[in-house]
Amino acid sequence: MKFQAAVLRKVGEPLQIETGDLLALKPDDVLVRMRASGLCHTDLEVMQGSLAYPLPIVLGHEGAGVVQEVGSAVTQVRVGDHVVCSWNPHCGHCFYCERGQPILCEPFSRHQPAGFLMDGSSRYQIKGQTLHHFSVVSSHAEYCVVPESGAIVIPREMPFDRACLIGCGVMTGVGAAMRHARVEAGAHVLVIGCGAVGLNVLQGARMAGARTVIAVDRSAARQALSERMGATHFLGPDVEDAVTEVKDLTAGRGADYVFECAGSEETLRMSLEALRPGGQLVILGKTPVNQDVRLRFGSLMGDKKIVRSSYGGARPRRDFPWLAERYLAGDLLLDELITTRLPLKDINLGFEAMSQGKVIRAVIEFPG
Repeated sequence: MKFQAAVLRKVGEPLQIETGDLLALKPDDVLVRMRASGLCHTDLEVMQGSLAYPLPIVLGHEGAGVVQEVGSAVTQVRVGDHVVCSWNPHCGHCFYCERGQPILCEPFSRHQPAGFLMDGSSRYQIKGQTLHHFSVVSSHAEYCVVPESGAIVIPREMPFDRACLIGCGVMTGVGAAMRHARVEAGAHVLVIGCGAVGLNVLQGARMAGARTVIAVDRSAARQALSERMGATHFLGPDVEDAVTEVKDLTAGRGADYVFECAGSEETLRMSLEALRPGGQLVILGKTPVNQDVRLRFGSLMGDKKIVRSSYGGARPRRDFPWLAERYLAGDLLLDELITTRLPLKDINLGFEAMSQGKVIRAVIEFPG
């Protein structure tokens, strides 16, 4: 079977729309006909070379669509189901899965960076050459193959363009607040960086009932959307001392929970300085993996808890349908996150806009 896909052949160059060949499904495979795919900064990191993956590769890890075919061993999804793809499928029986840490699943961690599915192989070829998978999804294509644990059934009422966002940015942000940190009602929350993930942390804090939700961003243009998502206060580029402002808003103590979503040494230092003694810092932003980060040692004092969250404590079969239901009920805002919708052929325009900071989310839409 042949399919169209956006293929990265060389770092620093645009994606190319090419025709690939789909190989035979294996027993645990699910073939999804894509209906929508969100463009994420992690895709852009691969394209720019700051995150290394084997080439050629089909990027995309924020996808939603309809199940087209299933392997012989698949029992939890059926042909015709509407699904959101999870970029962190898990085997369920390795060292980490058995300890309730599926984000660290060993087969996933072993084979995903090599551009393969969890069995260590690809289901794609292009002109006789292996075409690699990205984050076990590769949603920037007409079809993708994912493991059964990576295909999560959602209500049919859920629009695909909004559903795809659940697969990464929404789960990461809302989950960080509500599943990972478990923000409680009445808490003081600080969110640094109001991109797609930070905006969803604001939503999670709002839904958890936080009393004070402070958003920090260097772009004043993010204020209105941050407040729409749940911020009670916004500290923009005109604020000279954000840490002092945060303490003034939190009875002088600092925030109970700080979510670092900007990914810089400066914002990491700010996060620790603004966190109260006994509070929790959740690091969501990313700096280059080999970059050294300097901190004031005193900012660590006071029994502060520091954790890194990659997927917001996700349990996709529990959380994706829950998030979809929250959207359908009007609690979770997703329409506001989509800046533009594009066909697959214009995907490079979406990434160009992303690199210029012009979009929250660009979504590729596929014909029904």
